[in-house]
Amino acid sequence: MKLLLSIAAAAVLLAPLTRAQETLKPLRAGIVGLDTSHVPAFTKLFNNPKSDGELAGITVVAGYPGGTDMPASRDRVAKFTEQVKGMGVEIVDSIPALLEKVDVVLLESVDGRIHLQEAREIFKAGKPVFIDKPVAASLPEAIAMFDLAKKHKVAFFSSSSSRFSADLRKLMDNEEVGDILGATTWGPCSYQSGTPDLFFYAIHGVESLFTLMGPGCETVSRVKAATNDQTTGVWKTGRIGTYRGILKGKPEFGATAFGSKGVLSGGKSVSYEALCRQIGKFFRTGQTPVSAEETLEIFAFMEAADESQRQGGRPVSIAEVLAKARVEAAILTEQAAKP
Repeated sequence: MKLLLSIAAAAVLLAPLTRAQETLKPLRAGIVGLDTSHVPAFTKLFNNPKSDGELAGITVVAGYPGGTDMPASRDRVAKFTEQVKGMGVEIVDSIPALLEKVDVVLLESVDGRIHLQEAREIFKAGKPVFIDKPVAASLPEAIAMFDLAKKHKVAFFSSSSSRFSADLRKLMDNEEVGDILGATTWGPCSYQSGTPDLFFYAIHGVESLFTLMGPGCETVSRVKAATNDQTTGVWKTGRIGTYRGILKGKPEFGATAFGSKGVLSGGKSVSYEALCRQIGKFFRTGQTPVSAEETLEIFAFMEAADESQRQGGRPVSIAEVLAKARVEAAILTEQAAKP
């Protein structure tokens, strides 16, 4: 009896150790799309022999260059491919070739127009994937991606590096601020043909806004002028959140939280390391740090901003934008699900 009790006690004591060992099991990561500065930056963080915590044990081993005719892609893919090749990353000529060599995937293609096409191949392989901003080139495509991932039982999330910045997070659950009753965020704003205006670079500031405000935006209105591109949302609780895109002047990031106890500013930086730690944690646990619902609301907010601009700045309903997009997404999902 004592022997059995000893064995049982040993099993209980060893269980946490076993789980820890499994958590630290080496993971081979692959990158799809070598046309953004995020690629060498993320590779450097994961492949650092001194990496710790959520970064530890994850190594970028393969990369597929990809690339499109978008200038931000076409003009940079060769440079960043050479950089990661110099870091010891094997360069392959297709997504299927990459999938054979890796356990997890970072979809980094800077051109959101090809994300659905690329994600379709990754989802079929059942590999967990982080999809860099923008998650897609349109709201219907973003919805289709989440539907397709669900069909293949694959976990993924997408996020800007602004969301996890310590400088932004300090505004949340802050005793000086109290309950956040409203927020304003700002940052550099540039556009890319083929996607809604705010999808390409403004998403950093929009994601910061939703990090502070949370989901629940009901209407969106936008005013675009020579120096700034401003989008304002009204939340169901009556709170107001505003993103101010800087077109001229000093292109810096920032945020102000208006609270029940005080007003505090911050959010002046983005953090690749903080984002990569969240990616690493996701690869280990399968738990996404940002819900599909919030991500889709962020993209509905940005797509509604374009619609408001077309209507001369009138408020546009998020619910109506989402309902219309879901109809289009159903067609895209059906097409993408075909062999």
